[in-house]
Amino acid sequence: MALAAAAAHLARRGAVRVGAAVIDHQMQPGSHEVAGATVRILEDMGLEPVISRRVTVDRVGYGPEMAARLARYAALNDIATQLRADAVLLGHTRDDQAETVLLGLARGSGTRSLSGMSPRHVIEGVLYLRPFLNVTRQETETICRVEGLDPWYDPSNSDTTLMRSRIRHRVLPFLEEHMGPGVSNALARTASVLEADADFLDEQATEFFRRARVEPAASSSVELDCLAVQEAPAAMRRRMLAQACVATGGETPTFERLSALEGFAMGYGAAGPLQMAGKVTVWRRRGDKLCVKGRLEFQNTE
Repeated sequence: MALAAAAAHLARRGAVRVGAAVIDHQMQPGSHEVAGATVRILEDMGLEPVISRRVTVDRVGYGPEMAARLARYAALNDIATQLRADAVLLGHTRDDQAETVLLGLARGSGTRSLSGMSPRHVIEGVLYLRPFLNVTRQETETICRVEGLDPWYDPSNSDTTLMRSRIRHRVLPFLEEHMGPGVSNALARTASVLEADADFLDEQATEFFRRARVEPAASSSVELDCLAVQEAPAAMRRRMLAQACVATGGETPTFERLSALEGFAMGYGAAGPLQMAGKVTVWRRRGDKLCVKGRLEFQNTE
Protein backbone atom coordinates (compact mmCIF):
# COMPACT_ATOMS: atom_id res chain seq x y z
CA MET A 1 0.00 0.00 0.00
CA ALA A 2 2.85 2.39 0.80
CA LEU A 3 4.48 1.59 -2.55
CA ALA A 4 1.15 2.12 -4.33
CA ALA A 5 0.71 5.50 -2.62
CA ALA A 6 4.20 6.62 -3.67
CA ALA A 7 3.68 5.41 -7.24
CA ALA A 8 0.26 7.10 -7.39
CA HIS A 9 1.91 10.38 -6.32
CA LEU A 10 4.30 10.14 -9.28
CA ALA A 11 1.42 9.24 -11.59
CA ARG A 12 -0.53 12.34 -10.51
CA ARG A 13 2.49 14.47 -11.37
CA GLY A 14 2.48 12.97 -14.85
CA ALA A 15 5.91 11.36 -14.43
CA VAL A 16 4.69 7.84 -15.14
CA ARG A 17 1.55 5.85 -15.81
CA VAL A 18 0.89 3.38 -13.01
CA GLY A 19 -1.46 0.43 -12.82
CA ALA A 20 -1.64 -2.33 -10.23
CA ALA A 21 -2.00 -6.09 -9.98
CA VAL A 22 -3.73 -7.78 -7.06
CA ILE A 23 -2.98 -11.49 -6.77
CA ASP A 24 -5.43 -13.68 -4.84
CA HIS A 25 -3.57 -16.85 -3.87
CA GLN A 26 -6.76 -18.48 -2.48
CA MET A 27 -4.76 -19.84 0.45
CA GLN A 28 -6.89 -18.28 3.22
CA PRO A 29 -10.60 -17.98 3.92
CA GLY A 30 -11.92 -14.64 2.73
CA SER A 31 -9.00 -13.94 0.39
CA HIS A 32 -11.39 -13.01 -2.43
CA GLU A 33 -13.00 -10.30 -0.29
CA VAL A 34 -9.59 -8.93 0.72
CA ALA A 35 -8.52 -8.80 -2.93
CA GLY A 36 -11.74 -6.99 -3.89
CA ALA A 37 -11.30 -4.39 -1.14
CA THR A 38 -7.69 -3.84 -2.22
CA VAL A 39 -8.75 -3.27 -5.81
CA ARG A 40 -11.19 -0.57 -4.72
CA ILE A 41 -8.54 1.22 -2.63
CA LEU A 42 -6.06 1.19 -5.50
CA GLU A 43 -8.66 2.49 -7.94
CA ASP A 44 -9.51 5.31 -5.50
CA MET A 45 -5.79 6.23 -5.53
CA GLY A 46 -6.10 6.81 -9.27
CA LEU A 47 -4.13 3.79 -10.43
CA GLU A 48 -5.27 2.49 -13.81
CA PRO A 49 -5.76 -0.24 -14.75
CA VAL A 50 -6.12 -2.30 -11.57
CA ILE A 51 -6.22 -6.00 -12.43
CA SER A 52 -7.21 -8.72 -9.98
CA ARG A 53 -5.98 -12.20 -10.75
CA ARG A 54 -6.93 -15.38 -8.88
CA VAL A 55 -4.24 -18.08 -8.99
CA THR A 56 -4.04 -21.72 -8.00
CA VAL A 57 -1.01 -22.50 -5.84
CA ASP A 58 0.44 -25.90 -6.71
CA ARG A 59 2.32 -27.10 -3.62
CA VAL A 60 3.55 -30.37 -5.10
CA GLY A 61 7.29 -30.46 -4.45
CA TYR A 62 7.39 -26.99 -2.85
CA GLY A 63 6.82 -25.38 0.53
CA PRO A 64 3.87 -22.95 0.83
CA GLU A 65 6.00 -19.82 0.46
CA MET A 66 7.84 -20.96 -2.67
CA ALA A 67 4.68 -22.38 -4.24
CA ALA A 68 2.86 -19.07 -3.70
CA ARG A 69 5.84 -17.14 -5.06
CA LEU A 70 5.92 -19.20 -8.27
CA ALA A 71 2.18 -18.71 -8.82
CA ARG A 72 2.42 -14.99 -8.07
CA TYR A 73 5.31 -14.31 -10.44
CA ALA A 74 3.67 -16.30 -13.22
CA ALA A 75 0.58 -14.09 -12.89
CA LEU A 76 2.62 -10.86 -12.66
CA ASN A 77 4.65 -11.81 -15.73
CA ASP A 78 1.46 -12.51 -17.67
CA ILE A 79 -0.17 -9.21 -16.63
CA ALA A 80 2.99 -7.17 -17.30
CA THR A 81 3.35 -8.73 -20.76
CA GLN A 82 -0.33 -8.17 -21.51
CA LEU A 83 -0.08 -4.47 -20.56
CA ARG A 84 3.39 -4.02 -22.11
CA ALA A 85 4.56 -2.58 -18.82
CA ASP A 86 8.03 -1.07 -18.65
CA ALA A 87 8.56 -2.50 -15.16
CA VAL A 88 6.86 -4.13 -12.20
CA LEU A 89 7.48 -2.54 -8.79
CA LEU A 90 7.74 -4.80 -5.74
CA GLY A 91 7.36 -3.58 -2.15
CA HIS A 92 10.14 -5.50 -0.40
CA THR A 93 11.73 -3.46 2.40
CA ARG A 94 15.08 -3.35 4.17
CA ASP A 95 13.63 -5.66 6.83
CA ASP A 96 12.73 -8.19 4.14
CA GLN A 97 16.28 -7.94 2.83
CA ALA A 98 17.75 -8.67 6.28
CA GLU A 99 15.51 -11.73 6.61
CA THR A 100 16.61 -12.97 3.18
CA VAL A 101 20.30 -12.68 4.11
CA LEU A 102 19.72 -14.65 7.32
CA LEU A 103 17.87 -17.33 5.35
CA GLY A 104 20.88 -17.58 3.05
CA LEU A 105 23.23 -17.90 6.03
CA ALA A 106 21.07 -20.65 7.55
CA ARG A 107 21.20 -22.60 4.29
CA GLY A 108 24.97 -22.27 3.97
CA SER A 109 24.57 -20.48 0.65
CA GLY A 110 27.19 -18.68 -1.40
CA THR A 111 27.82 -15.07 -2.38
CA ARG A 112 24.81 -14.77 -4.69
CA SER A 113 22.33 -15.93 -2.05
CA LEU A 114 23.89 -13.76 0.66
CA SER A 115 23.53 -10.74 -1.62
CA GLY A 116 19.81 -10.97 -0.91
CA MET A 117 17.19 -9.57 -3.23
CA SER A 118 18.38 -7.52 -6.17
CA PRO A 119 16.93 -4.02 -6.59
CA ARG A 120 16.63 -4.83 -10.29
CA HIS A 121 16.20 -8.17 -12.03
CA VAL A 122 14.54 -9.66 -15.11
CA ILE A 123 12.27 -12.72 -15.20
CA GLU A 124 11.27 -14.01 -18.64
CA GLY A 125 11.72 -10.60 -20.21
CA VAL A 126 9.87 -8.64 -17.49
CA LEU A 127 11.84 -6.06 -15.48
CA TYR A 128 11.23 -6.10 -11.71
CA LEU A 129 12.30 -3.20 -9.49
CA ARG A 130 12.42 -2.98 -5.68
CA PRO A 131 12.50 0.76 -4.89
CA PHE A 132 11.84 0.23 -1.15
CA LEU A 133 14.90 -1.91 -0.32
CA ASN A 134 16.35 1.00 1.69
CA VAL A 135 13.03 1.73 3.41
CA THR A 136 12.14 0.01 6.68
CA ARG A 137 8.87 -1.81 7.31
CA GLN A 138 8.09 0.73 10.05
CA GLU A 139 8.50 3.57 7.55
CA THR A 140 6.03 1.92 5.16
CA GLU A 141 3.52 1.72 8.02
CA THR A 142 4.09 5.43 8.70
CA ILE A 143 3.41 6.22 5.03
CA CYS A 144 0.14 4.29 5.26
CA ARG A 145 -0.93 6.21 8.38
CA VAL A 146 -0.10 9.56 6.78
CA GLU A 147 -2.03 8.58 3.64
CA GLY A 148 -5.01 7.35 5.70
CA LEU A 149 -4.60 3.78 4.45
CA ASP A 150 -5.56 0.69 6.43
CA PRO A 151 -3.36 -2.10 5.01
CA TRP A 152 -4.25 -5.78 5.24
CA TYR A 153 -1.95 -7.72 7.58
CA ASP A 154 -1.54 -11.24 6.22
CA PRO A 155 -2.04 -13.71 9.10
CA SER A 156 0.62 -16.02 7.63
CA ASN A 157 3.23 -13.34 8.39
CA SER A 158 2.70 -14.18 12.08
CA ASP A 159 2.81 -17.94 11.55
CA THR A 160 6.12 -18.95 13.14
CA THR A 161 5.91 -22.45 11.69
CA LEU A 162 7.20 -20.74 8.53
CA MET A 163 10.96 -20.08 8.50
CA ARG A 164 10.78 -16.45 7.38
CA SER A 165 8.21 -15.62 10.04
CA ARG A 166 10.41 -17.23 12.71
CA ILE A 167 13.32 -15.07 11.59
CA ARG A 168 11.10 -11.97 11.63
CA HIS A 169 9.47 -12.48 15.03
CA ARG A 170 12.10 -14.44 16.97
CA VAL A 171 15.57 -14.44 15.45
CA LEU A 172 16.00 -10.79 14.44
CA PRO A 173 14.51 -9.42 17.70
CA PHE A 174 16.86 -11.75 19.64
CA LEU A 175 19.87 -10.50 17.68
CA GLU A 176 18.84 -6.88 18.15
CA GLU A 177 18.45 -7.44 21.88
CA HIS A 178 21.77 -9.25 22.43
CA MET A 179 23.98 -7.65 19.77
CA GLY A 180 22.53 -4.16 19.86
CA PRO A 181 20.27 -2.24 17.50
CA GLY A 182 21.20 -2.02 13.85
CA VAL A 183 21.57 -5.73 13.04
CA SER A 184 18.94 -5.52 10.29
CA ASN A 185 20.67 -2.50 8.78
CA ALA A 186 24.03 -4.28 8.86
CA LEU A 187 22.58 -7.35 7.14
CA ALA A 188 21.02 -5.17 4.44
CA ARG A 189 24.35 -3.37 3.93
CA THR A 190 26.07 -6.75 3.62
CA ALA A 191 23.63 -7.70 0.87
CA SER A 192 24.35 -4.46 -0.98
CA VAL A 193 28.13 -5.05 -0.86
CA LEU A 194 27.88 -8.70 -1.84
CA GLU A 195 25.56 -8.03 -4.76
CA ALA A 196 28.31 -6.13 -6.59
CA ASP A 197 30.79 -8.91 -5.75
CA ALA A 198 28.38 -11.61 -6.93
CA ASP A 199 27.67 -9.76 -10.19
CA PHE A 200 31.40 -9.48 -10.94
CA LEU A 201 32.12 -13.13 -10.08
CA ASP A 202 29.19 -14.32 -12.20
CA GLU A 203 30.41 -12.25 -15.17
CA GLN A 204 33.90 -13.72 -14.83
CA ALA A 205 32.51 -17.25 -14.47
CA THR A 206 30.45 -16.80 -17.64
CA GLU A 207 33.64 -15.98 -19.54
CA PHE A 208 35.48 -18.99 -18.05
CA PHE A 209 32.45 -21.15 -18.94
CA ARG A 210 32.52 -19.86 -22.54
CA ARG A 211 36.22 -20.69 -22.91
CA ALA A 212 35.84 -24.17 -21.41
CA ARG A 213 32.86 -25.14 -23.54
CA VAL A 214 33.54 -27.41 -26.50
CA GLU A 215 31.38 -28.62 -29.38
CA PRO A 216 29.24 -31.46 -28.00
CA ALA A 217 28.72 -34.81 -29.67
CA ALA A 218 24.94 -34.38 -29.25
CA SER A 219 23.06 -31.12 -29.72
CA SER A 220 21.12 -31.69 -26.50
CA SER A 221 24.24 -31.84 -24.32
CA VAL A 222 26.74 -29.37 -22.86
CA GLU A 223 30.41 -30.36 -22.81
CA LEU A 224 33.33 -28.75 -20.99
CA ASP A 225 37.06 -29.32 -21.41
CA CYS A 226 38.19 -30.97 -18.15
CA LEU A 227 41.60 -29.25 -18.30
CA ALA A 228 39.99 -25.80 -18.57
CA VAL A 229 37.74 -26.61 -15.61
CA GLN A 230 40.61 -27.97 -13.50
CA GLU A 231 42.86 -24.97 -14.20
CA ALA A 232 40.15 -22.43 -13.38
CA PRO A 233 40.31 -20.68 -9.97
CA ALA A 234 38.17 -22.44 -7.37
CA ALA A 235 35.77 -19.47 -7.19
CA MET A 236 35.19 -19.79 -10.94
CA ARG A 237 35.13 -23.59 -11.13
CA ARG A 238 31.99 -24.09 -9.08
CA ARG A 239 30.17 -21.31 -10.88
CA MET A 240 31.13 -22.80 -14.26
CA LEU A 241 29.80 -26.20 -13.25
CA ALA A 242 26.57 -24.69 -11.91
CA GLN A 243 26.14 -22.77 -15.18
CA ALA A 244 26.60 -26.01 -17.13
CA CYS A 245 23.82 -27.67 -15.11
CA VAL A 246 21.46 -24.76 -15.76
CA ALA A 247 22.43 -24.56 -19.45
CA THR A 248 21.45 -28.23 -19.78
CA GLY A 249 18.00 -27.45 -18.40
CA GLY A 250 18.66 -28.47 -14.80
CA GLU A 251 18.64 -26.61 -11.50
CA THR A 252 21.36 -24.71 -9.67
CA PRO A 253 23.02 -27.45 -7.59
CA THR A 254 23.07 -27.47 -3.80
CA PHE A 255 26.40 -27.10 -2.02
CA GLU A 256 26.67 -30.84 -1.46
CA ARG A 257 25.92 -31.77 -5.08
CA LEU A 258 28.20 -29.06 -6.40
CA SER A 259 31.03 -30.30 -4.17
CA ALA A 260 30.57 -33.81 -5.56
CA LEU A 261 30.50 -32.45 -9.12
CA GLU A 262 33.69 -30.46 -8.54
CA GLY A 263 35.54 -33.57 -7.30
CA PHE A 264 34.19 -35.44 -10.32
CA ALA A 265 35.47 -32.69 -12.64
CA MET A 266 38.90 -32.83 -10.98
CA GLY A 267 39.15 -36.50 -12.00
CA TYR A 268 38.37 -38.19 -8.70
CA GLY A 269 36.31 -41.38 -8.57
CA ALA A 270 34.75 -43.35 -11.39
CA ALA A 271 33.89 -41.82 -14.76
CA GLY A 272 30.21 -41.54 -13.87
CA PRO A 273 27.46 -41.02 -14.42
CA LEU A 274 26.77 -38.43 -11.71
CA GLN A 275 23.16 -37.39 -11.14
CA MET A 276 22.36 -33.70 -10.60
CA ALA A 277 19.09 -31.96 -9.71
CA GLY A 278 16.69 -31.27 -12.56
CA LYS A 279 17.34 -34.63 -14.23
CA VAL A 280 20.83 -33.72 -15.43
CA THR A 281 23.34 -36.55 -15.77
CA VAL A 282 27.08 -35.90 -16.04
CA TRP A 283 29.72 -38.20 -17.55
CA ARG A 284 33.49 -37.82 -17.67
CA ARG A 285 34.67 -38.83 -21.13
CA ARG A 286 38.16 -39.96 -22.19
CA GLY A 287 40.71 -37.49 -23.50
CA ASP A 288 41.17 -36.80 -27.20
CA LYS A 289 43.26 -34.50 -29.39
CA LEU A 290 41.10 -31.50 -28.55
CA CYS A 291 40.63 -32.21 -24.83
CA VAL A 292 43.69 -34.06 -23.56
CA LYS A 293 42.29 -34.41 -20.00
CA GLY A 294 38.89 -35.47 -21.23
CA ARG A 295 35.47 -33.86 -21.31
CA LEU A 296 32.60 -33.37 -18.91
CA GLU A 297 29.34 -34.17 -20.68
CA PHE A 298 26.08 -32.81 -19.23
CA GLN A 299 22.90 -34.45 -20.54
CA ASN A 300 19.30 -33.66 -19.68
CA THR A 301 17.73 -37.08 -19.19
CA GLU A 302 14.14 -35.89 -18.66
